[in-house]
Amino acid sequence: MHDALWIFGYGSLIWNPEFPVAERRLARATGWHRSFCMHSIHFRGTPQAPGLVLALDRAPDAVCHGVALRAEPGSEAATLAALRKRELISSAYLEGWLDLDTAEGPLRALAYVIDRDHAQYCGGLSLEDQAAIIAQASGGRGPNRDYLWATSTHLADLGLADPDLEWLAARVRVLSD
Repeated sequence: MHDALWIFGYGSLIWNPEFPVAERRLARATGWHRSFCMHSIHFRGTPQAPGLVLALDRAPDAVCHGVALRAEPGSEAATLAALRKRELISSAYLEGWLDLDTAEGPLRALAYVIDRDHAQYCGGLSLEDQAAIIAQASGGRGPNRDYLWATSTHLADLGLADPDLEWLAARVRVLSD
């Protein structure tokens, strides 16, 4: 019997986990907020023209709504290896465990949070500055705007609308026309 491996998805893991998922639960992480506070130099930008990706950034009074994903039993080691290859590509994320609240009860999940001391941390950008970057950037996994739009759409479909992401999605559509 394997211990259950739960992962907290708050961005692209919601719509593109890239590991076999046995179960999904809406979840809430207290003390964190979802933010475009990380320069992307691999997947949604380049070192010469960084994009932005979401990260969990510590904020004492905040709550981040997302999805707890349980890896398919027997896939835990492969899932961890795949997640580390994807999420720790530049060491801007820190891997750790968060306590989550779900309708089915609390659980502990693996999560990737921003390292505020890393060079790619860019917290504090205005929404307008974020939109300008996202509208133009592109990297190894495609245009930065597609990442924003997919995340915003999937959150809304789950009933987890994020007003900042909705504003950014609308603004980037205008800037991209």
